Amino acid sequence: MVNTANAKADPATSLLSPQDCVVLLVDHQPQMFFGTTSTDREGIINATVGLGKAAKVFDVPVVLTTVAARSFSGPLLTPLAELFPSVRPIDRTTMNCWEDQRVVDAVKATGRTRIVMAGLWTEVCIALASLSAVEQGYRVYVATDACGGVSVEAHENAVRRMTQSGVVPTTWLTTMLEWQRDWGRTRTYDAVTRVVQEHAGAYGLGVAYAHAMIREPVAG
Repeated sequence: MVNTANAKADPATSLLSPQDCVVLLVDHQPQMFFGTTSTDREGIINATVGLGKAAKVFDVPVVLTTVAARSFSGPLLTPLAELFPSVRPIDRTTMNCWEDQRVVDAVKATGRTRIVMAGLWTEVCIALASLSAVEQGYRVYVATDACGGVSVEAHENAVRRMTQSGVVPTTWLTTMLEWQRDWGRTRTYDAVTRVVQEHAGAYGLGVAYAHAMIREPVAG
């Protein structure tokens, strides 16, 4: 029987915080986008850049990877490269980035135990890496809107496969708002609402409207 007598205003320990997360962005490259048909590619780009900007706002470390950048897949997505000019993507031959020790070492070096992961394709590069990381003790969260597969079925099957092994599906916006969690945290308030306006669609339009009309801190 559940005892609620000691309930208090504390967040669940399962909630993400900027202090325990590392973001791993995998293979957002032209050739990988060419084969992505599970959803609108522009939406994936928007979500990916939104997640990257959120990580910068909260000083969450970011690890970037590419696969066969010079021989097949092409360079990292330009907006990501511009967002993280000092982060050199780890270029691999392995489809599963967790089979490249450099990637594992880069994640370990952050000291973070929760990985927010996104990339192309969901069913290969993300599923294989997330399952591998979970098996080695990491808690993995996949921003599914910043991922894409070669088909809707492939993407959806991959998400089901991951969740069955304990991976938590999320979105870029959910992740950012989970990091913020309290609009009274003024240090990141303005930056978060800027990212919302730039990448959160109708929600962003609503925030822009409220700022223009009310001229007081609002976020919803």
